[in-house]
Order: sequence, then structure tokens, then C-alpha cells
Amino acid sequence: MYKTVGDSVATALALKPLVANANHCEVVIAPVFTALKSVADRLEGSNIRVAGQDCAPVAEEGAQTGEVAAFQLRDVGASYVIIGHSERRQFYGETDPVVQQKIQAALAAGLQVILCVGESLEQRQRGIEVQVVAGQLRGGLGGLTASDLDRIIVAYEPIWAIGTGTAATPEQAQEMHGLIRRAFAEKISEAGADQLRILYGGSVKADNIKSLMSQPDIDGVLVGGASLSAESFAQIVNYKE
Repeated sequence: MYKTVGDSVATALALKPLVANANHCEVVIAPVFTALKSVADRLEGSNIRVAGQDCAPVAEEGAQTGEVAAFQLRDVGASYVIIGHSERRQFYGETDPVVQQKIQAALAAGLQVILCVGESLEQRQRGIEVQVVAGQLRGGLGGLTASDLDRIIVAYEPIWAIGTGTAATPEQAQEMHGLIRRAFAEKISEAGADQLRILYGGSVKADNIKSLMSQPDIDGVLVGGASLSAESFAQIVNYKE
């Protein structure tokens, strides 16, 4: 919940030339709902895609005051949507069944989904982080077909590392990313697990991107605070192994 429409457009336009040659990765930004169309319009023809930060758990329009449908995100230029972010789960009580409904609505609208999973500090201290993340993965992806899963990206975001300035160590992140890939292989398919992109999110900065991206199962990053500045975000985007 940062930036006005004008601020969002200015940041997007500042970012555009800084990442114009980033052909080694996909670049996606997720402005607030009020700025989505303005940002998407100004980025048309560039290599930057736009995502919604959330969507409603129903596919059709109707009496759902305060919600934004996935097809409405697509209509204003979004091609991705973030679903199940820890803040949605933590502050707004989103459950795995709700996350699954949102994913189904997003896929029906033709969006690619970034599904967020991750444990709290208390859950990690209790030693149940594996069960928590595996449960969120099963809960969110239940009932999807193989073609549906081709449009899913998973983002692991340990809640205890978000906005704290303390990222998970590369080894901690790799351990969980490896678990996610193995769980996907067991429940879905080995081939699907090999193709699955798994992002790390949690205090990602220019000074830790190298150590994170050196891990075999980390395919990209979900950036929070560092994305508010075009310059700091571009430093992360432009890192190449």
C-alpha cells in the first residue's frame, strides 16, 4: 500500500530504461490497484509486466463490495497476480481454501499466478515449518490440472524475514526451496517440478541477491521494500550469475 498513481507511474518510467536489457529474466511489478491501468498503459511494449497484488475468490462479477476480480485485473493490463501473500494470510485471515479459490479464478481469467507460501517465526521455532509450507502448497494447488500448473510460480517468503532486514540465509532458503520442489514432484510430477519456478521473498536486496541466486533451487526473487526505488530494484533485476 505504497505510492499514489503519479508516484507509481514515475517509478515505473524510471525503472523502464534501467532494466531494458534484462533479457535473462522476467520483470514484473505489482503497483496498487488504483495505479494498475496507468502503469500498465505506460509500460506497454516494454519488457516489464504488471501484476495485481490480490484478486477476489470468485470468477464472475457480482455483489462483492470491495473486491477486485481477476478478469478486471486482466482488463486493465495485468498479466500476473500475487495470491496468498503472508500479509493477506496474517492480517486478513486468508485460508488455504480461499487461496485455492483465488487461484482458480485467476487462471480462469488467463492470469499467471504467483502463489506465496511461508512460515511464521513461531512456527519455525516449533520446528513445523516443513509441515506448514507443504500444507499451504497442497491447499493452494489442490484440484488443478497439469496445464493449470504451467501457469503457477511459487514464492517462498518466510514471514519472519519480511520487512525485518534479516533475510533467511541462503542455506535456509535453499532447504525450503528444495522441499517445495520435492513436494511438487511427489504430488504433481517430476517433469512439472523441474519446470516450476520458485522465488525467494524476504528482505531481498542488491547486497544479498548474489548469494541467494547461487542456490540451485532459487529461480528468482519476490522483492518488497527494495522495489520501491527504481534504482535499487534495477540493481537486483540486472544481477546475472
